[in-house]
Amino acid sequence: MAGIYVSNSAAERIGYITRAQSFSACHRLHSIHLSDEENKRVYGKCNNPNGHGHNYKVEVTVRGKIDSLTGMVMNLTDLKRCIEEVIMIPLDHKNLDEDVPYFASVVSTTENVAVYIWDNMVKVLPSNLLYEIKIHETDNNVVIYRGD
Repeated sequence: MAGIYVSNSAAERIGYITRAQSFSACHRLHSIHLSDEENKRVYGKCNNPNGHGHNYKVEVTVRGKIDSLTGMVMNLTDLKRCIEEVIMIPLDHKNLDEDVPYFASVVSTTENVAVYIWDNMVKVLPSNLLYEIKIHETDNNVVIYRGD
């Protein structure tokens, strides 16, 4: 029917916000639980004793109710601040294995970098808002972690 408008203002609308951030870091894939020979076999050239670097691109996605007053799931300025605190300060231009205590006992694979970011983002974001961490290690290699 023309001219009839039905308001869905009472309906709860769920939205997703993703903010992308790039950082550079180096690391060496090496497990303290494997022999040198096993590490070379498992990790190949990524087990180079001098390490190697990446220009990572991280996408942090939050999911939540779109606030009826602000029209936002979350203020992007707040999300940017959380990303700075959790990703940029501890990881950017760092040797992950040497400079980030978490990776002293955890292999610094991109999967584990995603877990590290998730575990620290949930500490600074409002409860139940974090939806996904996506890390582009290279143009061809992408890791997604959703807290499972």
